[in-house]
Order: sequence, then structure tokens, then C-alpha cells
Amino acid sequence: MSTSTILETGSALPVGTWKLDPVHSHIGFAVEYGVGTFRGSFAGVEASLQVDDGGEVALIGSAPVDGVRVQDENLAAHLQSPDFFDAERTPAITFRSTEVERDGDEVRVAGELEIKGTTRQVDARGKITDPAEDGHGNVKFGLALETTIDRTEFGLNWNMDLPSGEPALAGDVTISTELFFVR
Repeated sequence: MSTSTILETGSALPVGTWKLDPVHSHIGFAVEYGVGTFRGSFAGVEASLQVDDGGEVALIGSAPVDGVRVQDENLAAHLQSPDFFDAERTPAITFRSTEVERDGDEVRVAGELEIKGTTRQVDARGKITDPAEDGHGNVKFGLALETTIDRTEFGLNWNMDLPSGEPALAGDVTISTELFFVR
């Protein structure tokens, strides 16, 4: 297990082994396209968080490329092609933390994101909740993170020119997560 150290400036992360609650979690993306924002999401995401008493943490996750969800069936097929995620050669997107920092309900997670066989360092920021028991006796907490990546750094280079000469699809993609973990 690759671990990173929690840099505590406020509260510690909850100690234990935590699994993703996929029913209540969501991972989405947004990219400027033409005259608006194009949005999609990922289904079939898996993630876990391990935090030990000594301050070591490992947040790892993966999303199957064939789990990319968009509103248009033709576009969904295009996203699976070599123009974008190349699902046949690279069937998953993965993440592994290298550093986690918490200050109260603010959190920063740095790590290695791999898309289409290319790994880059990313830095995500957001909010964390303290663990609480739900109505069924399960202990859960929430972790909401957001980061922006340049898709072209991962080999997602497809584009086309609009009549204005501007590219149809922006390079920057915002990835937003709302993760619920259960012990």
C-alpha cells in the first residue's frame, strides 16, 4: 500500500479503513464546449481510505472508462474511442494520494491521477465532515473535492474548430467529487 502522511493543521482524519458508499457518492466532470458547459459523470467508481493511528493515509480509487455517463449515446461512444479515453487499451482511470492535509473542515488531497496511460500530479481541495452514525447504525463521513486538469496533458487531444475559428472544446476539465465513506 502506498501511503502519504497527513499534515495536520487542524483536525485529524478519521482513523480506520473506509469503503466508498457508491449509492450516495458522485464523481462528475465539466468542460466548456461551444457556448456552454458540457457535463458528465462516472459510474462504477471504487475507492477506499485507510488512515492509521500514526498519521499514514492512503486514498485510492478507480473509475472504469466504460462507466463514463453523458446524455448522448453517440457522444458516449466517441468518449470510449482513442480520440478520448481509449477504453480498449486503457479501461480505467486511477488515483492514489501522495499527501493529505486537513484544517478543520477544509481538506487538500494531492496525488497521482492516471488517465489514458499518463500519470500526472493533481491537487484537489474541498470539505470534509466528521464521522457520524446514520439511521442504520453505519458510521459515515463525507469528502467533497474539486480539481481542474488540462485534458491534453493526458492525451485527450480531440477538438474541432467552430465557424469562429475557436476550438469547440476547452482544454481545462473540472473534476468534482462528493464521496461518502463508510466504516
